[in-house]
Amino acid sequence: MPNEKLEKFLEWGRLFFQGATDFGRKSRSMLEKEANDEMDNFILVCFADTLGIPLPISYYTLELLPYLAQDLEMWEKRMLNRKSIWGEKWGDYDLDA
Repeated sequence: MPNEKLEKFLEWGRLFFQGATDFGRKSRSMLEKEANDEMDNFILVCFADTLGIPLPISYYTLELLPYLAQDLEMWEKRMLNRKSIWGEKWGDYDLDA
């Protein structure tokens, strides 16, 4: 009986320290998703005229094109793979757990 309590205590301790020190798994994916969202918003603001939204500073944003060309390709892939923006936002809050 005391052996079972000790094993249970050690298991809880192991899970506690694993959860407290596992920074790489969930936090990294959350940071990557947030960075992608910020980049998507930035690209949308810079190149809104390509979607038909008038942008008075398009001349200046075109100067950013050589620096953002590589990111535009990834942005296009993310936009094409996006199924539902509501589903993505619902998943951000991790309510299904």
